[in-house]
Amino acid sequence: MIGIITAMNCEAEKLREMLSDSRSEKLGASVYTRGRLGKTEVVVSVCGIGKVFAGACAQTMIVDFGCTHIFNIGAAGSLSEKVGIGDIITASATVQYDMDTSALGDPVGLISGLDVVEMECDKSFGDSFAQFAAKQGKTLKTGIIATGDKFIKRSEDKKLLAEHFGASAGEMEGAAVGQICCANGVPYNVIRVITDNASEEAGDEYSFNLEECAVYLAQLFAQYLQSK
Repeated sequence: MIGIITAMNCEAEKLREMLSDSRSEKLGASVYTRGRLGKTEVVVSVCGIGKVFAGACAQTMIVDFGCTHIFNIGAAGSLSEKVGIGDIITASATVQYDMDTSALGDPVGLISGLDVVEMECDKSFGDSFAQFAAKQGKTLKTGIIATGDKFIKRSEDKKLLAEHFGASAGEMEGAAVGQICCANGVPYNVIRVITDNASEEAGDEYSFNLEECAVYLAQLFAQYLQSK
């Protein structure tokens, strides 16, 4: 069973439309919709915005649905000049930029219990998805994705995350999914489409681009799973 987590309905709607034999149930705060994309069994859930909801959803997918691989897809802001609006980026690793026990001598971003800053994503999927996208005439970007409970809309914050973590994109759920998956020994991937430049105009850019970008990514990812 493959788990697919989004933060918002617009990021999941196209996926749910493409499911065959779908059925839904509510567990906790989220609705989980099971079905098939081609021969691939999946469960799709809209967790809500932020790290806590995302982590709780990932744990439910692992424990209650027996998911053996979890994907978090959705929107993100660009932290790099090499990643532009409309680009799709697959995370090589994720970091939680707002995890900070540096007062105790730890590096900023260290995840206590896992003892890592960067949580690596499943590389074999990243390579496979990139090859599939290339056949559709699309080139994907790859890089570190930074997660925190804050919508990034200041150039100073953008620069700090890019310099400190080497991050290419920022969002609010991916590394929380990563923490739960790593703690449970379950492979995961974060795939994001860029809706804004994470600077002072980010709010307007995000609102203008979200719907189109979300559908674009969901459709491409669903087509990939259907091809397996």
